[in-house]
Amino acid sequence: MDPRVERIMTAADYVASRLNGHKPMVGIVLGSGLGRLAEMIEDKIVIPYKEIPGFPVSTAIGHKGNFIAGYLGGKPVIAMQGRFHYYEGYPMELVTLPIRVMKVLGIQYLFVSNAAGGVNYDFKVGDLMVITDHINHLPNPLVGPNMDEFGPRFPDMTRPYDKQLRMRAFEVAAGLGYELKSGVYFAGTGPSYETPAEYKYFRLIGADAVGMSTIPEVIVARHSDIPVFGMSVITNEAHDDYAEDYVNDGDDVVVAANAAADRMTAIFSKVIESL
Repeated sequence: MDPRVERIMTAADYVASRLNGHKPMVGIVLGSGLGRLAEMIEDKIVIPYKEIPGFPVSTAIGHKGNFIAGYLGGKPVIAMQGRFHYYEGYPMELVTLPIRVMKVLGIQYLFVSNAAGGVNYDFKVGDLMVITDHINHLPNPLVGPNMDEFGPRFPDMTRPYDKQLRMRAFEVAAGLGYELKSGVYFAGTGPSYETPAEYKYFRLIGADAVGMSTIPEVIVARHSDIPVFGMSVITNEAHDDYAEDYVNDGDDVVVAANAAADRMTAIFSKVIESL
């Protein structure tokens, strides 16, 4: 057996043994400062990453490092309370390992979230952006021998983010009285924040928000034909006309993400409830 597949199956078997028959329908990836959504999961089963064979450990700020299974919006879910990043030194095989594991566990949908800088001048701190498309400047996680067990060599990426789920999110948000933005998410390697010249470049090529994650997980999910819904919390204004004393600060990003977490949680919960 391909050692990559063996790692996936070993981890999935362990997680399944801890789920006591729970069959997740939806996988959720929670980004910086957004792990609070996991607190809304009912009948939760907590599985620390450090206990899962072959699993990496989250080292990023605001990422607790647990799988949390249970029910959200009345549907069986499994959530990543913290993700893995390329900038932590992990290869893409490990960055995306949890998505493969959740696929083996039986998820039918993937919901992803992140904290992002608002490149679009119309975006303000605290805005929620539904991801419509992306621009990838991270290594593609499908490079290398294809894992035929999960999908084709050349998967289509024409519609990386499911249109029906996006429409449902706007309907839910309207019912809750929340405003949503929509736009294109750009992902770079990090961990350094981007320069003003880079922000200008991202805007010129069509990006609305910028971050350091999410896209590898989406590519792997689409490789396995899993419909994806993505949302960014705008945690800083990523412009190229800063005040002289402005600095990007990771702690400020987590604070801004926490402030928006309740709104994002409500939207995720209602959209999942409608599935």
